[in-house]
Amino acid sequence: MPSHNLARIEIDNLEIIGYSIAGEETVVAMPQLDVCFDVGKAPDQIIPINNVLLTHGHMDHAAGLAYYLSQRNFCGISAGTILAPQNLLGPMRDILDAWSRLDGNNIPAKLVGVKPGDEYQIKPNLVARAFPTKHTRGSVGFTVIEKRKKLKPEYSSLTGPQIVELKKQGIKIDFPLEFPIVTYLGDTQFVDFSQLQYIADSKILIAECTFYEGEHASRAKAGRHMHVDELAMLLGNLNNKHIIITHTTQRTPMHEIRKILKAALEPKLYAKTVILMANRPRLRTH
Repeated sequence: MPSHNLARIEIDNLEIIGYSIAGEETVVAMPQLDVCFDVGKAPDQIIPINNVLLTHGHMDHAAGLAYYLSQRNFCGISAGTILAPQNLLGPMRDILDAWSRLDGNNIPAKLVGVKPGDEYQIKPNLVARAFPTKHTRGSVGFTVIEKRKKLKPEYSSLTGPQIVELKKQGIKIDFPLEFPIVTYLGDTQFVDFSQLQYIADSKILIAECTFYEGEHASRAKAGRHMHVDELAMLLGNLNNKHIIITHTTQRTPMHEIRKILKAALEPKLYAKTVILMANRPRLRTH
């Protein structure tokens, strides 16, 4: 039986699974892309995923770090890769060293420090690009981007052998294209992310919205999180086809969140927006 009752959303044959409650746990995985954004408490369902993209070090986002790596080792799976802000690598190594001593077994890990603008290859033609957020020191978000090459128009009528010959001569016959698939903001206060085109044009945007009541705007600012009014302003400047809301709060019941969100967003935005935690399957009781 899985350790977590995760929410599940399917978009264009891409499965998004996860759990995200502010202050409790946040983990969002996309198995087909082989990425997990943040690790939460490391639910069983994410252990086979090879790449964890950690946005910051808060416990509700990073607590399962050692368990994820240890379970992969226990199951005979190669060491997982964890991308994390560069300033977190030292403390992460300290945690893994301590757990290795406590457990009596070494915990293999591939830790990769990133800063805004860095890219890491997830699969052939698939990269994760880090960008800055405003939450904790060094915190980042990630966009997963498919990279392709397209033949320049002037060479489109050439035969295969002719193209090969041009390549031998060192002639550049194609140009790069980028297709941003999904952007995960992680925890962040409002930032005008429309300034980064790959975020603005990402097919799927996974965005936090922690606070909803009007009187909670000051709490959002103090905790460097987003209020629903700021979310509405952000989404209005982006071109995403699908929007997933994470990091909802226990302070506000789900039916109230839906009501406030619907009132805050323009109808066309609300129509393409789903709340992650509203998509959890109901557990059967006997």
